[in-house]
Formats: sequence, C-alpha cells, structure tokens
Amino acid sequence: MANVMVNVCGEEREYPAGTQLLEVAEEYKKIFRYDIALAMVDNKLSELTKALKPNSKVKFVTVGETCGNQAYRRSVTLLMLKAFYDVCGEQNIDKITVEFSLSKGYYCTLKGNVKLTRELLMSVKKHMSQMVFQNLPIVKSTIPTNEAIERFKKNNMPDKEKLFSFRRSSMVNIYSLNGFEDYFYGYMLPSTGYLKYFELYPYDEGFVLQMPVKESPETVPPFKPQNKLFNVLKESTGWGRMMGVDTVGALNQEISKGKFNDIILIQEALQEKRIALIAHEIDERPNVKFVMIAGPSSSGKTTFAHRLAIQLKTLGKKVHTIAVDDYFVNRENTPRDENGDYNYEILEALDIEQFNRDMTALKNGETVDLPTFNFKTGKREYKGKKLQLSEGDILVIEGIHCLNDNLSYSLERESKYKIYISALTSLNVDEHNRIPTTDGRLIRRIVRDARTRATSAEETIARWPSVRRGEEHHIFPFQEEADAMFNSALIYELSVLKQYCEPLLFSIPKDSPYYAEANRLLKFLNYFLGVSSENIPSNSLIREFAGGSCFKV
Repeated sequence: MANVMVNVCGEEREYPAGTQLLEVAEEYKKIFRYDIALAMVDNKLSELTKALKPNSKVKFVTVGETCGNQAYRRSVTLLMLKAFYDVCGEQNIDKITVEFSLSKGYYCTLKGNVKLTRELLMSVKKHMSQMVFQNLPIVKSTIPTNEAIERFKKNNMPDKEKLFSFRRSSMVNIYSLNGFEDYFYGYMLPSTGYLKYFELYPYDEGFVLQMPVKESPETVPPFKPQNKLFNVLKESTGWGRMMGVDTVGALNQEISKGKFNDIILIQEALQEKRIALIAHEIDERPNVKFVMIAGPSSSGKTTFAHRLAIQLKTLGKKVHTIAVDDYFVNRENTPRDENGDYNYEILEALDIEQFNRDMTALKNGETVDLPTFNFKTGKREYKGKKLQLSEGDILVIEGIHCLNDNLSYSLERESKYKIYISALTSLNVDEHNRIPTTDGRLIRRIVRDARTRATSAEETIARWPSVRRGEEHHIFPFQEEADAMFNSALIYELSVLKQYCEPLLFSIPKDSPYYAEANRLLKFLNYFLGVSSENIPSNSLIREFAGGSCFKV
C-alpha cells in the first residue's frame, strides 16, 4: 500500500495509507500540555479516528481549547448515559434529559421506575470510572436518515425521531459505546480512556454532571449551587414544555403545522408578564431610586430597559435611563491588557469616582450635568444633558458592572434594585444535546453587528473569546446577587435569525482561521426551519438584533 505525505504541526511526514490521526497524535502528544482531542485537517475540524488525507496539513486540538473541551463534554455525557442504563436497567428508564448548563456542568433529570439517590449516583460514577479504565472505543457509524429515525423510535428517543424527520441530509452519524447508541451534535473523542475527570452531584429534582472547563481541563471545579439562575432556567424550561416546544424537532413541527404565530404571541406575552412582575417588585420598594441592569453581550439589555421603563411608567413612575459606558475614562487613560490593547471590560476603565459623585447628587435631589462618551474621539463630553430626580423618579442604569457594588459604592443597598439579564436558551436540540447559551448570543451579535456596525461575521467571531473572558470575570461572578433575573431568550428566535446569519457565515473564506467556527454554526442552524420576521412585534427583544425595533437600539 502506498504511503501518504502530510504536514503535521509544521513538519513534513510520511505515513502508510490508512493511518489514523489517532496514531499520529500518539507521536506528538508529548509536545502538548493536555490530551489531544481532535485535529484540524486543512482548516477543517476532524475526529482522531479519521484516516490521513494525502498532502494535507494537520494541527492538533487539545481539551484545553474550546472545541476540544466541547468534544470532551459530549463524550462524558455519552459515558454517563451508558452508565445509567447499565446500572438501572434499560427497562427501568423512561428518559434521561440534559436540561441546561449549571455551575460548569449539566443539570439533568431522570424519569422512570428508579429513585434518584446519592447512592445511585455513586454507583453510576463507579461504573463510569470502570469504563474509563477499560478504555472502550466510541464508535462512529454513518447510516441513512430513515434508518436512524426507526432506530431512535425503537430505542424510545422520540426527540431524536422528531429532529431527524426534518433533516435535509440523507445520512446521520451515530455513536455507540459498548452497545448503547446515541446521536450527538458535534465531534467526539475516540475512546473512554480520555474521560478521566467528572463528578455527579444530586441537586433539586435531578443531578448535575460536573466536568472540567478548558482553562483547567484536568480538574473538576467544585459544584456551586446557583439557585436564582437555576430557578429562572427551570421556569423557562417549564414554559417550553407547557407550549409543547422544548426541542428543535418540536419547534420545527409547530412551524410546519402553521402554528408559528401562536408561538410568537405566547412567548412575547410570557416575557411581558415577567417584565411587569419585575416592575411591580420595584414599585413595592419605596427606597429604590436606581435600577441596575447587567448582563453578558447580546442579552438584549437595551430593549429590556426600554420595556421595563414602560411598565414602570404604567405604575406612575417617571423613568430616566443612562449608560455606564458614558463614564469611561478618556482613552489615553484606559488600562491595557496583556496584549497591549485597551481593556474596556474592567472596572478601572470607568471613572468610578465621578459616577458615584453624580449618583449621590441625583439621590439627594441635585441637578447633575451628565457626560456622554464620544467613542470616535475617545473623550468624555458634556453637552448640557442635565438631570434632576424628583420624588418617585427612577433612574435605570445599564452596564456590565452594574451588579458589582464596587461600581456604586456610595449608594445604599436599599436604594438599588439589581437585575441580571441573559439569553438563557431553554430550547434543546434533543434530550441529550443542549444548545449552548453562548451560541445563541454569538448568533445574535453576528446579526446585529453586521446590521448596525458594518462588522463582518469574521470580525465578530474573532472578538468573541475576548468578550467571553470579560463576562467570566466581570458579570457571571455577581449574577446571584441580583434581585431579579430575566431570561431574554425566545424559543423561536433561531428560526428567525437563521435567515440573517447564514449569508454572513458563508462569507467567511475557507482559509480564514475562523472558518471552522463558521462551519460549525452553519451546521447548527441547519437543524432549524427558517421563518419570516414580519409578524414579530416591533418591541420584541429579537428586534434589537434583526432590526425593525420601535426603540432606538
């Protein structure tokens, strides 16, 4: 059999035809700090079980990188499912559902003729560890879509059966572990021997599968209950089940039946009801003068602030809004990050002293000349924008640090009402494949930045890791301190944003370092049936991204 020439990590190498990437990875693993999970072959992501392609360029991806960590998590999920079926018996399990992310892990539920106890979780974990020790292969097979539908129907996985009934491709990739078959959205690791780090914790009515993050792939972070966040996610998931739309297949089914407008109206009504409840809570606290809104990028903070202001006005409040960004220090005084770039994400990028002087003066009924930050010149400017708060007035303040009391240290806690907002996706691909919240927000941002800032999808994807780092440090640690949480995700939104996002992603060239990520997002959006945005209300949160909002966003 002829040999093939390849470039591996910058070296020209020759291997027998049919050599798997896994064998090559064994040779190169010593130069990497963490386990090799996947490979980039000619700028396309590939599993290690693939054979080498002649004249290709190969780079390896470790579990310390985003896509490698995601593959690890999918593979551990398969390991967990297999262990539950082995320990409990297939006949005793009706359904195991991976509900949503929580505390660096996945919150899952179990239904069937079995009681979820700490002892059961210990038995499942022990069996998972045994399979890791055995280093069992995770086998990939490609079968016709019709056959996959029949298999999942037989295996009592109706969500997958529904999902594939709308699949355009004629073939489906199935993964099996020691006789247990499942489908996963994304690539997997080659065997269980890679899956050494995980924990199982009982929580609420289910359990949490805790796994390493990419920053520390050989350590399982401690489980930290996030009760407020959990309750919001549980409520949103309940909304989806109440509507009969908790998975992509179910959403596609409703769209195909012509019921999309009903989904829009119900979702918008549920969100408006929640905003009204928050407004009533604020109204019942007479000492509140400052409503502080924070959330990660593309959460819809601006539209939410406008809609909250309207609800407060219906209660007789006079509402004013300001952005913390107007208190940026002048650009030449902005701190720089480790790369020498301006760091606008940290608290020190703001003139905290001036902010607190102004807020204290407003609280005391004084007139304040508010600044406006000119992003073109990098200077704070004063244009006669004066404000005085009267009795009963509310000041709505939006900014990434608003939940951090170090921003507003001079204001008494009882004068502040803190709101955390994020697009916490409650819709899942199916019972075992969740939609990451970050994917939903990234798609929102790609669409909005192209529309409002003429920014390409390539540029937005390039900046996203930096944005995410800022959120991890400056927003997420404070989310449990919020008085209220608001989920801005809409069950139907990805079916709408699909039309706007796909052309932008297709514009990224194959030789771009961001092509693999664009290709991943395109494959993801392919699950959804596309729909028009024409019947979406003009005050909807999704209008902040798709356009056509009645607010200045």
